[in-house]
Amino acid sequence: MSLTPVYLGLGSNIERERHLGAGLDALAAMLRDMRCSTVFESQAVGIKSGPFFNLVVTGLTDLPLLELDRRLKFIEADNGRYAPDRKGLPLDIDVLMYGDLHGSFDGLVLPRAEILKNAFVLWPLSLIAPELVHPGAGKSMAQLWQQAQIDQVLEPVPFTWNGKALPLD
Repeated sequence: MSLTPVYLGLGSNIERERHLGAGLDALAAMLRDMRCSTVFESQAVGIKSGPFFNLVVTGLTDLPLLELDRRLKFIEADNGRYAPDRKGLPLDIDVLMYGDLHGSFDGLVLPRAEILKNAFVLWPLSLIAPELVHPGAGKSMAQLWQQAQIDQVLEPVPFTWNGKALPLD
């Protein structure tokens, strides 16, 4: 069984600690060697809402890409993402990168465009995987973050999951 490295972006703007914690619990059951970035607070981008908590998680999976994505949708649904009466975004989990895949896979475009557009994705990704090379840009995440011209304000925030402060070392 081969394992593929995966990078996932998580975000929440409703009961942020509870929903991110539930998402991390579910991911810990699916990923091997899971690591988490620092959690950042950022203003919403593209929608009117309160501030978000965002982080990047990496780990190894034996799931094919589309099965992984399907399971992430179930985790989001379990946290109220698709509830008709929901307010805000309880939990969003996006596949940012899956191994070295580059292109469109059944509508899922990798690496995800938000990596290069949003500080709340690129900064935590550059912290958790500074040497990781973006297959489209041909530069490491650390280089991309250093050169980024993204007008977004982020603040690292203390975050505890399962009694441990993130990032997990």
